[in-house]
Amino acid sequence: MSALRTSRDLGLVPTRSGKVRDLFDLGDRLLLVATDRISAYDVVFDDLVPGKGRMLTRISVEWFRFLESIAPHHLISADHRELPVPFRDHAALQGRSMLVRKTQRVDAECIVRGYLAGSGWKEYQRAGSVCGIPLPAGLRESEQLSEPIFTPSTKAESGHDENLTWPEFVALVGEGNATRLRQVAVDLYRRAAEYARARGLLIADTKFEFGFDADTLLLIDEALTPDSSRFWPADAYTPGRAQQSFDKQFLRDWLDASGWDHTPPAPHLPAEIVARTAARYAAALEMLFPAAAADLRETKPS
Repeated sequence: MSALRTSRDLGLVPTRSGKVRDLFDLGDRLLLVATDRISAYDVVFDDLVPGKGRMLTRISVEWFRFLESIAPHHLISADHRELPVPFRDHAALQGRSMLVRKTQRVDAECIVRGYLAGSGWKEYQRAGSVCGIPLPAGLRESEQLSEPIFTPSTKAESGHDENLTWPEFVALVGEGNATRLRQVAVDLYRRAAEYARARGLLIADTKFEFGFDADTLLLIDEALTPDSSRFWPADAYTPGRAQQSFDKQFLRDWLDASGWDHTPPAPHLPAEIVARTAARYAAALEMLFPAAAADLRETKPS
């Protein structure tokens, strides 16, 4: 199975390209194509991770369906046969495409943190807080928080997202919407974390995106993938140190050790690093949704 860098390689010109997804505006609907590109520290790499786009898509689809009792989602179909022409004529799009409802996107990342890790841990060491939210003294790296915390950020089209204080978030989306988004995001996290923990994974933190279809709030974009979440194996969890991960943290750790300064151009990724990154994505899918993982193995496009 060949990797896909961009839909343009298939003669399809997207309306917009993000770091890893191509978007096609179909009028009242959108088509999202998850490529095999990978990014870290807001830089897209030349090297591809074969199969990544299909794994991300399948994980999102399974979560959308599992969590729809808490928040309806924008997914219409992920069945390649239901895509409009000319998209269904391209076998390379099988398994990596989602036909979705168009919404009025909330221009913020709705981040929920259940454990003290990553940038949150760095801020806590410096200031005793995470995104300006004070936390008790004496917490250790990777420690579970007493309650999940909601830490929204801007959604930058380029460059780095910036953390938003609660007043800034309210000013951006309105007080009623801010309260609603916080509650839904935390409820989604709690339910997903409970499900994942029963299957051997801890969800340290994750980001959600939402959009409005009239007055209906929808979960959009992707959901709880290794690109948007921090997954830890529950049986190896030990607070007080950094954890093993089934997400992009492995790649970030390798990049930090390489001495790269996080600015373009991105370094070349050795084949071993690409393979080990892909293996972590595959492991997350297998642990969370084993039947979906088996189905994906059996339905590889030619």
